[in-house]
Amino acid sequence: MNSVGSGPIPGLFLVVARATNGVIGNHGGLPWKLPADMRRFRQLTLDKTVIMGRKTFESLPGTLPRRRHVVITRDPEWSAPGVDVAQDEDAALWIAGEGEVAVIGGAEIYALFEPLAERIELTEIDTPVAGDTTMPAFDPSSWREVRREPQEPAQGEPPYAFVTLVRR
Repeated sequence: MNSVGSGPIPGLFLVVARATNGVIGNHGGLPWKLPADMRRFRQLTLDKTVIMGRKTFESLPGTLPRRRHVVITRDPEWSAPGVDVAQDEDAALWIAGEGEVAVIGGAEIYALFEPLAERIELTEIDTPVAGDTTMPAFDPSSWREVRREPQEPAQGEPPYAFVTLVRR
C-alpha cells in the first residue's frame, strides 16, 4: 500500500453504517440491528485485511473469520491473538500490504483514512438514531454516488439503503 499523504490508495475503502444525524455507534456497539447489513459487511470484507481502532476491535465478539485484522492503538503494550497492531495509519497500511483493504471504524479511524480511500460502502440509515459516536456526512464535492440499493426494512428496522460512493 502507498503511504499516507500520497492521495487515494487503490483498493482502500471504508465500510460505514451511518444514520441521518451522523450517529455510527452507541455504547461501543451499533444502535440498530440490521441482519442484511451484517451480511453485506461480511461479503465486503471476507478474505480481505480489515483496519480498525482498538475500541472497534473490542466491540467485536473476537477475530472475524477469513479476515486479516490490523488494529490501530496508541497503547504500545496492547495486543490480541490473531491481530496485527499498528501505532498509526502508515504502519497499518504497511502491514496491510497489497490488495483490497477495508477500514471498518471507529470515528477517529474513519477520519484518518477517508482522505485516502477510493470508495465508501455506506449503509445509510434513513432516520435519526440515538447514539454517542458520530461522524460528519461525506463531502459531496469529494464523493459521488454511483449505486443506491434501497432495502425493504423488516419489522422494527429503520429504513435504510446500501450506497456506494467513489472519489471524484
